[in-house]
Amino acid sequence: MGSAPTRSEVLSLFRSLLRAARDFTDYNIREYAKRRTVDAFRHNCRLSDPAEAAAAFSEGKSQLGVAKRQAVVYSLYAPRVKSVMEMNGS
Repeated sequence: MGSAPTRSEVLSLFRSLLRAARDFTDYNIREYAKRRTVDAFRHNCRLSDPAEAAAAFSEGKSQLGVAKRQAVVYSLYAPRVKSVMEMNGS
């Protein structure tokens, strides 16, 4: 694989994945992407083997690319009506 990613690289990937989640127009998909990101990082936070950490980091970078592409596709077919969770209390 490669060497284990540094803490700053991991945090940068985490922030990038959360930013990519914000690009989804649909509330449910946006929240799912955020939840999936946090859960994956919590699951992998205790990896001690450099090869496993490098593999998890590589998978995260791959998922970032997928999320960015999917956000573009979802924006092309965005629903006209907002979700109940996004409506104001007026």
